[in-house]
Amino acid sequence: MLPFWGDAGLLLEAVRSVVAQTSPDWRLTIVDDCNPVSAEAEVAALGDPRVRYLRNEANLGLVANFRRCVQLAEADLVTVFGSDDVMLENYVATVTALAAAHPEADIIQPGVQVIDETGRVYKTLRDSVKATLVQPRLTGPTVLRGEAAAARLLWGNWLYWPSLAFRRVPLQAHDFRDGFPIILDLALLIDLVLDGSALLLDPAVCFHYRRHSASASSSASFDGVRFADERRYFNLAANLCRAKGWPKAAALARLRLLSRLDAVTAIPGAVAGRHWHGLRVLLRHLV
Repeated sequence: MLPFWGDAGLLLEAVRSVVAQTSPDWRLTIVDDCNPVSAEAEVAALGDPRVRYLRNEANLGLVANFRRCVQLAEADLVTVFGSDDVMLENYVATVTALAAAHPEADIIQPGVQVIDETGRVYKTLRDSVKATLVQPRLTGPTVLRGEAAAARLLWGNWLYWPSLAFRRVPLQAHDFRDGFPIILDLALLIDLVLDGSALLLDPAVCFHYRRHSASASSSASFDGVRFADERRYFNLAANLCRAKGWPKAAALARLRLLSRLDAVTAIPGAVAGRHWHGLRVLLRHLV
C-alpha cells in the first residue's frame, strides 16, 4: 500500500523498485490523496497489472490516507510504503521468507540503508546516534516482544516505518491515533506491542529509506511542531505502559532521551530560520 502526496518523479522511482522485485508475490496499490500532479498516466504506462492507482475524491490528509491504505489492504502481509523510498530487488523475497520462518512475529523490520535526495547512501547524525545508542546489534533474525520491545522503541524509535511488513489482521485491528501526525508510526507500533504483537528484526539490507530536508518530520523539527507532538505522545505512552505493568518502558517514555537529543540537533535550524516560537518549543522539550 502506497499513500501518495508529493513528488511524482520520486513516486515513479518507488513504483519501479516494486516492479523490479525478484519475487513475483506482490501487489501494489497507490492511493493518491488528491496530489496537485497526478501520476496515474505514468504509472499505467508501466503496463504491470499488479499495480493499481486510486485517487481520493477529496484530500484526506496524512493520517486519514494512511488509515485508508490499511483498510484497503487484502494480502496477509502489508507494507505501507513511502512514495519517495526504494525497495531493493530482494525486499519482497526477504520479508516473505522471514514471515514464513517466524509466524509469531506480527511486525518485520528488515535491514535498511538511508539515502539522500539524489539516491546516495549516507548516514545522518540522527541515524548514527540511533545505530550506536538504541538499535540492537544483530547477527541474524531476532524477535522482541512485551516490555523489552516497548522499552527499545520508547528509548528511541530506530525503526523505518515504510520498510516494515505487518501481518494484516493485527494491523487492521488497531487504528492510527488522531492528534499525532508526525509520530503516528510509533504510536501504532506501541499499541501493537501492548496488545501482544512481536517484532522481528533482521540485518539483511533490502530497503532504501530516503531522508531529506523536505520530509514532513524534518520540516516540523525546525518550528517545534514535531517535538510538541512527541512530548504529548510520550506522556500518553508512559501512562499506557504503567497501566500495563511495564515500569521500565514507562520510565523510558518519561525520559524520552533520544527525542531530547533530536531537539538539540534541530536548534541550529530553528535559529537560522528565525523560528523563535519553535525555538521556545525545542528548549521546553529539552528541559
